[in-house]
Amino acid sequence: MRDTLLIALYAFAGAAVTGLAGAGALRLIRRRSLTASLTVIAAVGVVAMLAGTLAVAWAMFLSPHDLTVVTTVVAMAAVVSLVTALLLGRWVVARSHELAVAARSFGDGGAFTAPAEPATAELDALSRELAATSARLAESRERERALETSRRELVAWISHDLRTPLAGLRAMSEALEDGVATDPDRYLRQMRTEVERLNDMVGDLFELSRIHAGTLPLALARVSLYDLVGDALAGADPLAREHGVRLVGGRVERVPVEVDGKEMSRVLGNLLVNAIRRTPADGTVAIAAERTAEGVVLSVTDGCGGIPPEDLPRVFDTGWRGTHARTPPAGAGLGLAIVRGIVEAHQGRATVRNIPGGCRFEVVLPAAAS
Repeated sequence: MRDTLLIALYAFAGAAVTGLAGAGALRLIRRRSLTASLTVIAAVGVVAMLAGTLAVAWAMFLSPHDLTVVTTVVAMAAVVSLVTALLLGRWVVARSHELAVAARSFGDGGAFTAPAEPATAELDALSRELAATSARLAESRERERALETSRRELVAWISHDLRTPLAGLRAMSEALEDGVATDPDRYLRQMRTEVERLNDMVGDLFELSRIHAGTLPLALARVSLYDLVGDALAGADPLAREHGVRLVGGRVERVPVEVDGKEMSRVLGNLLVNAIRRTPADGTVAIAAERTAEGVVLSVTDGCGGIPPEDLPRVFDTGWRGTHARTPPAGAGLGLAIVRGIVEAHQGRATVRNIPGGCRFEVVLPAAAS
């Protein structure tokens, strides 16, 4: 028993020295190739066995013949271990290189394509994560391109819409200054109208900037949707009369909602103005509100004849306007974008769909707690 314990101690001491030396070597080459690390690990295993054997032999527990046999066996094991480690290291390094080459496509704006060759479980998991990241980056690039296109369109349309009233104001002011205006009072009224248009446009831009920045302040209060709809109908009635459009609000339930009354009135006003301007004379614009399983659904139906299917996904985009509406007084294409921003700030959603003869805008809001 005592001899066995001594053999174990001598073997452990010899192997421990080799292990410490191997740990030091791994630390020195930690930034080198994986092949070198695997070779060191394989060598440590074999050399540790040899060191333990030599320590036991030095303590006179092995005969010279037995020491030769063991040393020969260890040498053969060392050759096989080192060759295996080198082959494994080269294979893992090759798979890692293929993965690195595939990952470089991220920087080129391309999609990640996993290497076809099989790899270790860890590299395979990394490949799946890179593929998922590639998909998210592609979605982000698409959103960025859409936003950039929207910004460019908005700048172009805003520039056009600003230039028109500014040119009119300049011409009328010059006419008044030169004393050639045949009807100064009419010129002054028209100038006031143009200034109000410019003021409304600037107000829309400011509102939209707060929505995009996430700084739109909401003063939530419990109000009746019936009252909000009634006020919105009263405010839109003059415009409806001017365009010869009938306003109908007979299907409005007295549903309580937790909303910012001012902002929600703006939503209703924008929807009604948009519907009135795109409904022909003698047409009808109907507004309805009801409670459903989803929440409170507010809808505005017009008689515009419908929206082309390819344009439906862009209706609420900033700066978007139908081709027939790109001239004043249609505005700068901000009204529906503001609608969506305000509704989403209330944790709701805004949608649009075509119906026979027109389209229906729907706003879904969370129902107020009972």
